[in-house]
Amino acid sequence: MTPAIWSLPLKLALAPLVIPQAVITRRRLPRLPEAAGPRQGMAGRGEHGLSLLILGDSSAAGVGVEHQRQALAGYLSRALAARLGRRVAWQLCARSGVTSAQALALLADARPADVAVVVTGVNDVVDQVSPAAALRHREALVQALQQRAGVRQVVMTPVPPMHRFAGLPQPLRWLAGRDAAAHEAALCRWAALQPQLSHLPFDLPLDDATLLARDGFHPGAPLYRLWGEALAAHIAGAVWARL
Repeated sequence: MTPAIWSLPLKLALAPLVIPQAVITRRRLPRLPEAAGPRQGMAGRGEHGLSLLILGDSSAAGVGVEHQRQALAGYLSRALAARLGRRVAWQLCARSGVTSAQALALLADARPADVAVVVTGVNDVVDQVSPAAALRHREALVQALQQRAGVRQVVMTPVPPMHRFAGLPQPLRWLAGRDAAAHEAALCRWAALQPQLSHLPFDLPLDDATLLARDGFHPGAPLYRLWGEALAAHIAGAVWARL
């Protein structure tokens, strides 16, 4: 029996414990700001390679580090420019707390781009959006990226395994992990059928608390670096040829 089938009765059974736990956890976790610094720029040298748009939630916005140089946008753009041996023009459109549906509004400030990296999913799980509804929102987002920003390829980052988030207590962590796994499975199946999409198959070491921010929930600079380098390798190897 899959998580999506029996998670509702399971949630109802655990509700008296999990709901107070979720409220207390939300109050207890420190509210970290988004990373400071420019949200657009140029990385690398040489001829123009591609333009990159990073769109999404708090992890895209760099929550957990002080400056965008230490965040996903900084590490990804520099690593991608190094791999391509070309300049990469990048832009970040991100806001803490957004779901896949709410990410659509971030496109109001987006400039044209060749490739978009979409970072959503955690807040879909937190807000109890169903996997089917989240996919509908992602589909609308992809269409908007193509029509409004001329994006030719979209890279969907994984919904992280929330059962490994050190900042969440049990059984809330376990239950969130089941929901995240259901979202990730649905995302993988959908992305595999879309020629304009790719899904990054990698696993970040979320169990290592030294790689996380002090809230135990967001990445720290070492994890952003690993994530950015993995995305750069994926774009340079699997996406660049399609362009």
